[in-house]
Amino acid sequence: MVYIAPSLLAADFAELGSELKRIEGADMLHVDVMDGRFVPNLSIGPAVVEALRRRTKLYFDVHLMMEDPLPYISVFRKAGAGTITFHVECGEPPQEIIAAIKASGARPGVALSPRTPVSAIGSWGEDLKQVTVMTVEPGFGGQKMLLDPLRKIIELKIRFPWLMVEVDGGVNLETAPLCKAAGADILVAGTSVFQAEDPYLEMRCLAI
Repeated sequence: MVYIAPSLLAADFAELGSELKRIEGADMLHVDVMDGRFVPNLSIGPAVVEALRRRTKLYFDVHLMMEDPLPYISVFRKAGAGTITFHVECGEPPQEIIAAIKASGARPGVALSPRTPVSAIGSWGEDLKQVTVMTVEPGFGGQKMLLDPLRKIIELKIRFPWLMVEVDGGVNLETAPLCKAAGADILVAGTSVFQAEDPYLEMRCLAI
């Protein structure tokens, strides 16, 4: 079995409290934070994460799609983030970001956009706990999964066998088996969970 992380981006933002209740039984909550610069979209800030933290015991997997994530590491950690993931393509030194995440007490992770190779992770990869393989272009939910990036999972498992590998983008009942066959540990599922008639059943089907 793998861990299932429903993506908050696919939830009804007008009913976030109720939406959290609908995904009881999830392993964690995936929270996308977008700055409108790294990706052409805006999502939520630390105040919303902090408010959600008071409403659920779910582990928060916070994904920073930001050009300059460094100033926000401690902010999102205080708001309730357990894992903080930044993009290797962002404009700040990876070593500094990882050091800040570790100093905050969160687990450090890095995300790779679809066209970014595993080789973009330097020696600093030894300090990571998680890598997110993006199987859609970052910034918008509901996209169809790109299959080529799944090859990165195998490479990551060979190079960094201790890492948790997460797949983010287009995960549903049809694509989940491909992710698991490649060796994924965490599946981020957005619309397939939040738009399901029975989110709990959907999550369990995705996991097995």
